[in-house]
Amino acid sequence: MAIRDLIPTFGQKRTPARWEDESPFFRLQREMNRMFDEMFNEFGLTPYESRLGGWSGFSPSVDITENDNEYVVSAELPGMDESNIDLSLSDDTLTIKGEKKQEFEDKGDNYFRMERSYGSFRRDIPLPTKIDVNKADAKFKNGVLTVKLPKTPEAKKNVHKIKINSK
Repeated sequence: MAIRDLIPTFGQKRTPARWEDESPFFRLQREMNRMFDEMFNEFGLTPYESRLGGWSGFSPSVDITENDNEYVVSAELPGMDESNIDLSLSDDTLTIKGEKKQEFEDKGDNYFRMERSYGSFRRDIPLPTKIDVNKADAKFKNGVLTVKLPKTPEAKKNVHKIKINSK
């Protein structure tokens, strides 16, 4: 149980940033993968996940910044093509989904080796204020997805300054 599970939400809808964080089965799978990787390392072997380019159980790194007018979400998606990325926005959640397929083929005089790896991910990012859905913009360049999410005029007005007292 995470410490954030102990904090009351007072009627707010709570959307997990990562679905894997909510599932004990994904945590168990990550721990088993880590144990097997350690075992492989002790014998000087390459872990299976490393041979797949680290794609097994992939969840992209995401940076989120905010200014007075918008949120900017940047997700690292190395080796992906924009046609394999699905981006959707509801009232309070940005969802980034994708799938990666990778094939490796090695031929020699007396051998043939082919490896295939497939992986998919989904990342749900909760947004604390309303977004102007019609003005949302996304760009994908050099493996980085950048999504600009402008705030609605009502969300901009609802900012309250709090005076800080020194005593």
